[in-house]
Amino acid sequence: MSFDNAYESLLEGDQDAHWAFGTGFHESLAGVDRALPSTVDTAELAAYCLMLGDDALILSQRLAQWCSRAPELEEDVALANIALDLLGQARLLLARAGEAEGRGRDEDALAYLRDEGEFRNVHLVEADCGDDFAATIAQLLVFSTYRLALFTRLAGSADPVVAAIAAKGVKELAYHRDHAAQWVLRLGDGTDYSRERMLAGLARVWPFVEELFAPHRIELGLAEAGVAVDPAELRSEVDGVLDTVLSAAGLTRPEARPLATVAGRAGRDGVHTEAMGYLLAEMQHIARSLPGAVW
Repeated sequence: MSFDNAYESLLEGDQDAHWAFGTGFHESLAGVDRALPSTVDTAELAAYCLMLGDDALILSQRLAQWCSRAPELEEDVALANIALDLLGQARLLLARAGEAEGRGRDEDALAYLRDEGEFRNVHLVEADCGDDFAATIAQLLVFSTYRLALFTRLAGSADPVVAAIAAKGVKELAYHRDHAAQWVLRLGDGTDYSRERMLAGLARVWPFVEELFAPHRIELGLAEAGVAVDPAELRSEVDGVLDTVLSAAGLTRPEARPLATVAGRAGRDGVHTEAMGYLLAEMQHIARSLPGAVW
């Protein structure tokens, strides 16, 4: 079948156009039982999927901002591909969240039509590293190391959809972690200036690390049900990997005070940093400016 333009082919077989195009989206979960576990609170499952999905969605947006701005062309492509991997994970998880909450919201509505306080991502992924490439690499290293450890365990989740998404994401995250680690080695063991920038990048990111391992009540409840993982259990593995990478690069772990919470509440509770509002304004602008529009 031929098309007059490339965009027509994206809608082949499905005239339900979306902002994020659903072509082939569900194929990666073909054959997976989508029935909601009867022993799990569906509202908590929806919230957990939002946590995991929002982490991926927001960091995907941050990495996409490097397109055409990376230090070399190959890195433009690499960061864009990592962003697309995370976007794919986000779409699957947001779709599952929509199924679990039962309010008729699909992946697009959850991505583009929620307000800041409804997002459940950790502060690390929303941090604006601007044009500081070393800080972005530090951000990616920490996040991918944490998420790979998490997804490796979630591949055995009692929710078959979460398990399938995690199993699919493990190979992607292993590449993300390796890519970031290679850059840390390159910068840390390079020139005096590159080492200085890498140390500064790590220091900029490190205040966000502690939040990754602070268990939320929903994570704890679903961990008991075999659906989720207590993030505190990941600490030893993640620290070990990070220390190995830093040691190989001749770098030391920064001494940084954790980012303050608001009455004990942080990103998982919808309490975000100033950077989050600007990110959402950019990401959601077209969808909110033209509500209900299709391509």
